[in-house]
Amino acid sequence: MPHPQTQLQCASEELRTLFPHTRESIYLDHASIGPLSIRVRAALDKHLVARSEGAVNTFVQDLALMRETRASVARLLNAESPDRIAFFMNTSDALNVVPAGLEWRTGDVILLNDLEFPSNVYPYWNLKRQGVEIEFLPTREGEVTPEMVEQAIMRSRREDGSSKIKLVSLSAVQFLSGFRADMAAIGALCKQHGIIFVVDAIQAAGAIPLDVQAMHIDALACGAQKWLMSTTGLAFLYITEELQERVEQATLGWISVEKPWDFFTYDQALNATATRYENGTLNFPGIIALGASVQTFLELGVSRIEAHLGALTEQLIAGLRGNPAFSHVTDFPKERRAGIVSATLAHPSNGEEILAKMLRAQCVISLREGRLRFAPHCYNTAEEIARTLDVVRDVCK
Repeated sequence: MPHPQTQLQCASEELRTLFPHTRESIYLDHASIGPLSIRVRAALDKHLVARSEGAVNTFVQDLALMRETRASVARLLNAESPDRIAFFMNTSDALNVVPAGLEWRTGDVILLNDLEFPSNVYPYWNLKRQGVEIEFLPTREGEVTPEMVEQAIMRSRREDGSSKIKLVSLSAVQFLSGFRADMAAIGALCKQHGIIFVVDAIQAAGAIPLDVQAMHIDALACGAQKWLMSTTGLAFLYITEELQERVEQATLGWISVEKPWDFFTYDQALNATATRYENGTLNFPGIIALGASVQTFLELGVSRIEAHLGALTEQLIAGLRGNPAFSHVTDFPKERRAGIVSATLAHPSNGEEILAKMLRAQCVISLREGRLRFAPHCYNTAEEIARTLDVVRDVCK
Protein backbone atom coordinates (compact mmCIF):
# COMPACT_ATOMS: atom_id res chain seq x y z
CA MET A 1 0.00 0.00 0.00
CA PRO A 2 1.68 3.25 -1.07
CA HIS A 3 2.32 6.03 1.42
CA PRO A 4 3.75 9.51 1.11
CA GLN A 5 7.41 10.05 1.91
CA THR A 6 7.80 9.21 5.59
CA GLN A 7 8.71 12.17 7.77
CA LEU A 8 7.76 10.85 11.20
CA GLN A 9 9.37 7.80 12.79
CA CYS A 10 7.85 5.45 15.36
CA ALA A 11 8.85 6.26 18.97
CA SER A 12 10.74 9.37 17.82
CA GLU A 13 10.76 12.49 19.96
CA GLU A 14 9.04 14.35 17.11
CA LEU A 15 6.17 11.85 17.13
CA ARG A 16 5.94 11.81 20.92
CA THR A 17 5.55 15.59 21.05
CA LEU A 18 2.26 15.10 19.18
CA PHE A 19 0.96 13.23 22.25
CA PRO A 20 1.32 15.43 25.36
CA HIS A 21 0.11 12.69 27.70
CA THR A 22 3.48 10.93 27.21
CA ARG A 23 4.98 13.50 29.60
CA GLU A 24 2.74 12.24 32.42
CA SER A 25 2.14 8.53 31.93
CA ILE A 26 3.00 5.35 30.08
CA TYR A 27 -0.17 4.71 28.12
CA LEU A 28 -0.62 1.10 26.98
CA ASP A 29 -4.40 0.93 26.64
CA HIS A 30 -5.05 1.60 22.95
CA ALA A 31 -7.24 -1.50 22.72
CA SER A 32 -9.69 0.41 24.95
CA ILE A 33 -9.40 3.99 23.72
CA GLY A 34 -6.64 5.98 22.07
CA PRO A 35 -5.39 9.47 22.98
CA LEU A 36 -5.93 12.48 20.73
CA SER A 37 -2.84 14.02 19.18
CA ILE A 38 -2.31 17.77 19.06
CA ARG A 39 -2.90 17.53 15.29
CA VAL A 40 -6.37 16.08 15.93
CA ARG A 41 -7.09 18.64 18.62
CA ALA A 42 -5.99 21.49 16.32
CA ALA A 43 -8.29 20.28 13.54
CA LEU A 44 -11.19 20.06 15.99
CA ASP A 45 -10.42 23.48 17.48
CA LYS A 46 -10.38 25.07 14.04
CA HIS A 47 -13.77 23.59 13.22
CA LEU A 48 -15.33 24.51 16.57
CA VAL A 49 -14.04 28.08 16.49
CA ALA A 50 -15.50 28.53 13.02
CA ARG A 51 -18.84 27.13 14.22
CA SER A 52 -18.95 29.43 17.27
CA GLU A 53 -17.09 32.59 16.26
CA GLY A 54 -16.66 32.49 12.50
CA ALA A 55 -18.92 31.59 9.60
CA VAL A 56 -21.08 29.34 11.82
CA ASN A 57 -22.53 27.63 8.73
CA THR A 58 -19.44 25.67 7.68
CA PHE A 59 -21.32 23.01 5.71
CA VAL A 60 -19.48 23.55 2.41
CA GLN A 61 -16.06 23.44 4.07
CA ASP A 62 -17.11 20.43 6.13
CA LEU A 63 -18.16 18.53 3.01
CA ALA A 64 -14.73 19.16 1.48
CA LEU A 65 -13.00 17.88 4.62
CA MET A 66 -15.31 14.87 4.65
CA ARG A 67 -14.27 14.02 1.09
CA GLU A 68 -10.62 14.23 2.16
CA THR A 69 -11.23 11.94 5.14
CA ARG A 70 -13.14 9.46 3.00
CA ALA A 71 -10.22 9.36 0.56
CA SER A 72 -7.69 8.92 3.38
CA VAL A 73 -9.65 6.02 4.91
CA ALA A 74 -9.92 4.39 1.48
CA ARG A 75 -6.16 4.72 1.10
CA LEU A 76 -5.55 3.26 4.56
CA LEU A 77 -7.59 0.17 3.57
CA ASN A 78 -6.51 0.06 -0.09
CA ALA A 79 -10.20 0.30 -1.04
CA GLU A 80 -11.10 0.50 -4.71
CA SER A 81 -12.44 4.03 -4.31
CA PRO A 82 -13.51 6.54 -1.63
CA ASP A 83 -17.02 5.79 -2.89
CA ARG A 84 -16.80 2.47 -1.02
CA ILE A 85 -16.58 4.20 2.40
CA ALA A 86 -19.56 5.26 4.54
CA PHE A 87 -19.55 6.92 7.97
CA PHE A 88 -21.54 5.79 11.01
CA MET A 89 -21.83 6.52 14.73
CA ASN A 90 -20.07 3.36 15.92
CA THR A 91 -18.83 -0.07 14.86
CA SER A 92 -22.10 -1.77 15.81
CA ASP A 93 -24.11 0.54 13.53
CA ALA A 94 -21.71 -0.14 10.67
CA LEU A 95 -21.78 -3.91 11.24
CA ASN A 96 -25.60 -3.95 11.22
CA VAL A 97 -25.85 -2.73 7.62
CA VAL A 98 -25.05 -6.05 5.93
CA PRO A 99 -27.07 -8.52 8.06
CA ALA A 100 -30.04 -6.15 8.26
CA GLY A 101 -30.12 -5.69 4.49
CA LEU A 102 -29.49 -9.16 3.07
CA GLU A 103 -32.20 -11.61 2.12
CA TRP A 104 -32.16 -14.57 4.50
CA ARG A 105 -33.73 -18.01 4.34
CA THR A 106 -34.49 -20.45 7.13
CA GLY A 107 -31.45 -22.66 7.56
CA ASP A 108 -28.88 -20.10 6.41
CA VAL A 109 -25.83 -20.19 8.69
CA ILE A 110 -23.60 -17.37 9.93
CA LEU A 111 -20.18 -18.45 11.17
CA LEU A 112 -18.75 -16.56 14.16
CA ASN A 113 -16.42 -17.74 16.93
CA ASP A 114 -16.73 -18.11 20.69
CA LEU A 115 -14.38 -15.23 21.62
CA GLU A 116 -15.89 -12.41 19.57
CA PHE A 117 -16.63 -9.04 21.15
CA PRO A 118 -20.44 -8.63 21.39
CA SER A 119 -20.47 -5.93 18.68
CA ASN A 120 -19.67 -8.68 16.21
CA VAL A 121 -22.33 -11.03 17.56
CA TYR A 122 -25.60 -9.19 18.20
CA PRO A 123 -26.17 -7.87 14.64
CA TYR A 124 -26.27 -11.54 13.56
CA TRP A 125 -28.00 -12.88 16.67
CA ASN A 126 -30.88 -10.57 15.76
CA LEU A 127 -31.48 -12.71 12.65
CA LYS A 128 -32.37 -15.85 14.59
CA ARG A 129 -35.99 -14.71 14.53
CA GLN A 130 -35.82 -15.20 10.73
CA GLY A 131 -34.66 -18.79 11.09
CA VAL A 132 -30.98 -18.00 10.59
CA GLU A 133 -28.60 -20.26 12.50
CA ILE A 134 -25.53 -18.92 14.30
CA GLU A 135 -22.55 -21.28 14.51
CA PHE A 136 -19.86 -20.38 17.03
CA LEU A 137 -16.56 -21.85 15.95
CA PRO A 138 -14.72 -23.10 19.07
CA THR A 139 -11.41 -21.24 19.26
CA ARG A 140 -8.22 -23.06 20.17
CA GLU A 141 -6.15 -21.08 22.68
CA GLY A 142 -7.64 -17.90 21.25
CA GLU A 143 -6.94 -18.76 17.61
CA VAL A 144 -9.23 -18.81 14.56
CA THR A 145 -7.35 -20.38 11.65
CA PRO A 146 -8.18 -20.84 7.95
CA GLU A 147 -8.17 -24.61 8.55
CA MET A 148 -10.86 -24.25 11.22
CA VAL A 149 -12.98 -22.11 8.91
CA GLU A 150 -12.54 -24.53 6.02
CA GLN A 151 -13.58 -27.48 8.19
CA ALA A 152 -16.72 -25.60 9.23
CA ILE A 153 -17.53 -24.88 5.59
CA MET A 154 -17.08 -28.55 4.67
CA ARG A 155 -19.28 -29.69 7.56
CA SER A 156 -22.11 -27.43 6.44
CA ARG A 157 -22.31 -28.60 2.81
CA ARG A 158 -25.70 -29.29 1.29
CA GLU A 159 -26.45 -32.21 -1.04
CA ASP A 160 -25.75 -29.99 -4.07
CA GLY A 161 -22.27 -29.18 -2.70
CA SER A 162 -23.04 -25.61 -1.66
CA SER A 163 -22.39 -24.45 1.89
CA LYS A 164 -25.16 -23.52 4.29
CA ILE A 165 -22.80 -20.84 5.60
CA LYS A 166 -23.84 -17.60 3.94
CA LEU A 167 -21.60 -15.23 5.87
CA VAL A 168 -18.42 -15.36 7.97
CA SER A 169 -17.79 -12.46 10.34
CA LEU A 170 -14.48 -12.19 12.14
CA SER A 171 -12.46 -9.71 14.15
CA ALA A 172 -9.18 -9.03 12.37
CA VAL A 173 -7.56 -8.98 15.83
CA GLN A 174 -9.31 -10.55 18.80
CA PHE A 175 -9.86 -8.02 21.59
CA LEU A 176 -8.94 -10.40 24.43
CA SER A 177 -6.34 -12.86 23.16
CA GLY A 178 -4.79 -10.41 20.69
CA PHE A 179 -4.76 -13.11 17.99
CA ARG A 180 -4.39 -11.74 14.47
CA ALA A 181 -6.30 -13.75 11.90
CA ASP A 182 -4.92 -14.75 8.50
CA MET A 183 -7.53 -12.65 6.75
CA ALA A 184 -6.14 -13.16 3.25
CA ALA A 185 -6.42 -16.95 3.54
CA ILE A 186 -9.85 -16.85 5.19
CA GLY A 187 -11.06 -14.29 2.64
CA ALA A 188 -9.85 -16.50 -0.22
CA LEU A 189 -11.74 -19.47 1.26
CA CYS A 190 -14.93 -17.43 1.52
CA LYS A 191 -14.56 -16.19 -2.05
CA GLN A 192 -13.97 -19.74 -3.31
CA HIS A 193 -17.21 -20.95 -1.68
CA GLY A 194 -19.34 -17.89 -2.45
CA ILE A 195 -19.52 -16.83 1.22
CA ILE A 196 -19.69 -13.18 2.32
CA PHE A 197 -16.66 -12.17 4.40
CA VAL A 198 -17.18 -9.39 6.97
CA VAL A 199 -14.37 -8.04 9.17
CA ASP A 200 -14.48 -6.08 12.42
CA ALA A 201 -11.24 -4.08 12.23
CA ILE A 202 -11.47 -1.96 15.38
CA GLN A 203 -8.48 -3.73 16.99
CA ALA A 204 -6.49 -3.76 13.75
CA ALA A 205 -6.81 -0.52 11.78
CA GLY A 206 -3.82 1.66 12.63
CA ALA A 207 -1.84 -1.24 14.09
CA ILE A 208 -1.39 -3.52 11.06
CA PRO A 209 -1.68 -3.00 7.29
CA LEU A 210 -5.13 -3.76 5.90
CA ASP A 211 -5.75 -4.43 2.21
CA VAL A 212 -9.43 -5.14 1.66
CA GLN A 213 -8.86 -6.15 -1.96
CA ALA A 214 -5.98 -8.56 -1.36
CA MET A 215 -7.81 -10.01 1.65
CA HIS A 216 -11.06 -10.55 -0.32
CA ILE A 217 -13.03 -8.63 2.30
CA ASP A 218 -16.62 -7.85 1.29
CA ALA A 219 -17.36 -5.48 4.18
CA LEU A 220 -15.24 -4.02 6.97
CA ALA A 221 -16.36 -1.95 9.97
CA CYS A 222 -14.19 0.06 12.32
CA GLY A 223 -14.64 2.64 15.07
CA ALA A 224 -12.28 5.62 15.19
CA GLN A 225 -11.55 5.78 18.91
CA LYS A 226 -9.06 2.96 19.54
CA TRP A 227 -5.91 2.35 17.46
CA LEU A 228 -6.84 5.15 15.05
CA MET A 229 -6.67 7.53 18.03
CA SER A 230 -9.61 9.72 17.10
CA THR A 231 -12.91 10.64 18.74
CA THR A 232 -15.77 8.50 19.94
CA GLY A 233 -19.07 8.61 18.07
CA LEU A 234 -17.60 7.85 14.65
CA ALA A 235 -16.99 4.70 12.63
CA PHE A 236 -16.72 3.76 8.99
CA LEU A 237 -17.88 0.92 6.78
CA TYR A 238 -16.13 -0.38 3.68
CA ILE A 239 -18.39 -2.34 1.36
CA THR A 240 -17.76 -3.70 -2.12
CA GLU A 241 -19.99 -2.54 -4.94
CA GLU A 242 -21.02 -6.15 -5.53
CA LEU A 243 -22.20 -6.66 -1.95
CA GLN A 244 -23.86 -3.23 -1.88
CA GLU A 245 -26.08 -4.34 -4.75
CA ARG A 246 -27.28 -7.28 -2.63
CA VAL A 247 -28.04 -5.24 0.49
CA GLU A 248 -31.55 -3.80 0.71
CA GLN A 249 -31.40 -0.89 3.12
CA ALA A 250 -33.25 -1.22 6.39
CA THR A 251 -33.39 2.58 6.73
CA LEU A 252 -33.35 5.51 4.31
CA GLY A 253 -32.67 9.21 4.73
CA TRP A 254 -32.40 12.28 2.54
CA ILE A 255 -28.70 11.63 1.84
CA SER A 256 -29.44 8.09 0.63
CA VAL A 257 -30.73 9.11 -2.79
CA GLU A 258 -29.02 10.00 -6.04
CA LYS A 259 -29.80 13.75 -5.94
CA PRO A 260 -30.38 14.69 -2.28
CA TRP A 261 -30.51 18.42 -3.02
CA ASP A 262 -33.46 17.91 -5.36
CA PHE A 263 -35.72 18.12 -2.32
CA PHE A 264 -39.17 17.53 -3.80
CA THR A 265 -38.32 14.71 -6.17
CA TYR A 266 -39.07 11.92 -3.77
CA ASP A 267 -39.10 9.05 -6.25
CA GLN A 268 -35.35 8.75 -6.77
CA ALA A 269 -32.85 5.99 -7.23
CA LEU A 270 -30.47 5.32 -4.36
CA ASN A 271 -27.03 6.85 -4.42
CA ALA A 272 -24.64 4.58 -6.30
CA THR A 273 -21.95 4.99 -3.62
CA ALA A 274 -21.77 3.72 -0.05
CA THR A 275 -23.03 7.12 1.12
CA ARG A 276 -26.52 5.69 0.58
CA TYR A 277 -26.15 4.22 4.09
CA GLU A 278 -25.41 7.55 5.79
CA ASN A 279 -29.03 8.78 5.81
CA GLY A 280 -28.51 12.38 6.96
CA THR A 281 -26.22 15.03 8.41
CA LEU A 282 -23.11 13.41 9.81
CA ASN A 283 -20.76 13.86 12.75
CA PHE A 284 -18.53 16.42 11.04
CA PRO A 285 -16.31 17.05 14.10
CA GLY A 286 -15.61 13.31 14.33
CA ILE A 287 -14.94 13.02 10.60
CA ILE A 288 -12.58 16.00 10.69
CA ALA A 289 -10.74 14.51 13.68
CA LEU A 290 -10.42 11.14 11.95
CA GLY A 291 -9.04 12.81 8.84
CA ALA A 292 -6.30 14.52 10.86
CA SER A 293 -5.45 11.28 12.64
CA VAL A 294 -5.33 9.09 9.54
CA GLN A 295 -2.95 11.54 7.88
CA THR A 296 -0.44 10.81 10.65
CA PHE A 297 -0.78 7.07 10.02
CA LEU A 298 -0.25 7.53 6.30
CA GLU A 299 2.82 9.64 7.03
CA LEU A 300 4.28 7.06 9.41
CA GLY A 301 3.39 4.09 7.23
CA VAL A 302 1.33 1.33 8.86
CA SER A 303 3.88 -1.33 7.88
CA ARG A 304 6.43 0.54 10.01
CA ILE A 305 3.97 0.68 12.89
CA GLU A 306 3.43 -3.07 12.51
CA ALA A 307 7.19 -3.71 12.78
CA HIS A 308 7.50 -1.40 15.79
CA LEU A 309 4.62 -3.11 17.60
CA GLY A 310 6.16 -6.47 16.79
CA ALA A 311 9.28 -5.47 18.72
CA LEU A 312 7.34 -4.00 21.67
CA THR A 313 5.03 -7.01 22.01
CA GLU A 314 8.03 -9.34 21.84
CA GLN A 315 9.62 -7.36 24.69
CA LEU A 316 6.41 -7.54 26.72
CA ILE A 317 5.96 -11.27 26.23
CA ALA A 318 9.56 -12.02 27.18
CA GLY A 319 9.26 -9.84 30.29
CA LEU A 320 5.94 -11.26 31.47
CA ARG A 321 6.69 -14.91 30.76
CA GLY A 322 7.86 -16.79 33.84
CA ASN A 323 6.26 -14.37 36.30
CA PRO A 324 4.40 -16.61 38.79
CA ALA A 325 1.59 -14.04 38.97
CA PHE A 326 0.44 -15.21 35.52
CA SER A 327 -0.80 -18.63 34.47
CA HIS A 328 -0.53 -17.80 30.77
CA VAL A 329 0.88 -15.03 28.57
CA THR A 330 -0.01 -14.35 24.93
CA ASP A 331 2.47 -16.31 22.85
CA PHE A 332 1.40 -16.16 19.22
CA PRO A 333 3.98 -16.02 16.41
CA LYS A 334 4.85 -12.46 15.39
CA GLU A 335 2.82 -12.69 12.17
CA ARG A 336 -0.25 -13.63 14.22
CA ARG A 337 0.09 -10.68 16.61
CA ALA A 338 -0.84 -7.01 16.27
CA GLY A 339 -0.54 -4.77 19.33
CA ILE A 340 -2.26 -6.67 22.17
CA VAL A 341 -0.53 -8.81 24.81
CA SER A 342 -2.68 -10.45 27.49
CA ALA A 343 -1.41 -12.01 30.72
CA THR A 344 -3.87 -14.27 32.57
CA LEU A 345 -3.69 -13.80 36.33
CA ALA A 346 -3.04 -16.93 38.36
CA HIS A 347 -5.31 -15.40 41.02
CA PRO A 348 -7.92 -13.30 39.17
CA SER A 349 -9.39 -12.01 42.44
CA ASN A 350 -6.28 -9.83 42.78
CA GLY A 351 -6.91 -8.17 39.41
CA GLU A 352 -8.55 -4.95 40.56
CA GLU A 353 -5.88 -4.36 43.20
CA ILE A 354 -3.06 -4.96 40.70
CA LEU A 355 -4.69 -2.68 38.14
CA ALA A 356 -5.10 0.10 40.72
CA LYS A 357 -1.42 -0.16 41.65
CA MET A 358 -0.43 -0.03 37.96
CA LEU A 359 -2.48 3.12 37.47
CA ARG A 360 -0.99 4.75 40.56
CA ALA A 361 2.43 4.08 39.05
CA GLN A 362 1.28 5.94 35.90
CA CYS A 363 1.21 2.76 33.78
CA VAL A 364 -2.18 2.65 32.06
CA ILE A 365 -3.40 -0.81 31.01
CA SER A 366 -6.72 -2.74 31.12
CA LEU A 367 -8.12 -5.62 33.12
CA ARG A 368 -10.33 -7.90 31.01
CA GLU A 369 -11.78 -11.28 32.07
CA GLY A 370 -9.03 -11.94 34.61
CA ARG A 371 -6.28 -10.82 32.26
CA LEU A 372 -4.00 -7.80 32.27
CA ARG A 373 -4.11 -6.44 28.73
CA PHE A 374 -1.21 -4.39 27.38
CA ALA A 375 -1.69 -2.48 24.13
CA PRO A 376 1.20 -0.17 23.10
CA HIS A 377 1.24 1.98 19.97
CA CYS A 378 3.54 3.72 17.53
CA TYR A 379 4.87 6.39 19.91
CA ASN A 380 5.63 4.02 22.81
CA THR A 381 9.30 3.21 23.41
CA ALA A 382 11.29 0.18 24.52
CA GLU A 383 12.23 2.16 27.63
CA GLU A 384 8.54 2.57 28.52
CA ILE A 385 7.99 -1.17 28.13
CA ALA A 386 10.99 -1.90 30.38
CA ARG A 387 9.62 0.51 33.00
CA THR A 388 6.18 -1.11 32.76
CA LEU A 389 7.68 -4.57 33.28
CA ASP A 390 9.49 -3.28 36.38
CA VAL A 391 6.18 -1.96 37.73
CA VAL A 392 4.44 -5.28 36.99
CA ARG A 393 7.11 -7.20 38.91
CA ASP A 394 6.79 -4.77 41.81
CA VAL A 395 3.00 -4.76 42.11
CA CYS A 396 2.67 -8.53 41.61
CA LYS A 397 5.05 -9.47 44.45
